[in-house]
Amino acid sequence: MDIVIDIHNKSIEFALQHIAITFLVFVENRKQLLFVGYYTLANKFVSISGNMLSKTMQKRISKFSQYDTNSRSYLISMPLIAQLGKNFAYENVNINFTGTELLTLACNRVLQVQKFIGGKMTYIECSANQKLYKFYSEHDFVVFGKREKENEELSDSPHLVQMLKYFKN
Repeated sequence: MDIVIDIHNKSIEFALQHIAITFLVFVENRKQLLFVGYYTLANKFVSISGNMLSKTMQKRISKFSQYDTNSRSYLISMPLIAQLGKNFAYENVNINFTGTELLTLACNRVLQVQKFIGGKMTYIECSANQKLYKFYSEHDFVVFGKREKENEELSDSPHLVQMLKYFKN
């Protein structure tokens, strides 16, 4: 359960500093709560190059951002799904909790927040691997950039792919 200790230490530190909030997800199995995953939300400011987005997405994003003509990019503050992690410890137990369900919980939480503060988008940063790209793409996330990984960030690649989701509702 090293992951729980890591989540506990970092999530408390980030929450106390008002940097990010971590949500733990449990499911009930035979009257017992099992920790099946977690997600962390933070509000971040990003710059999105206009040439990385379709004309439709540029039009949508322009309502919530400021366009910088010098850099030809949209400057926007939006929720970051900073961490999304499934606990695989219960693989042998008959628990059907998928990554899609976890991502849906995180996106629904973002939508709840945006009902109060406005906005229509969220984004993630993930390792540059095909499996993660496919997973997020299947859930309507589109690539808008990449950034160099910082030393303490866990990733199997030197950079992180940035993907954004526009909520149509």
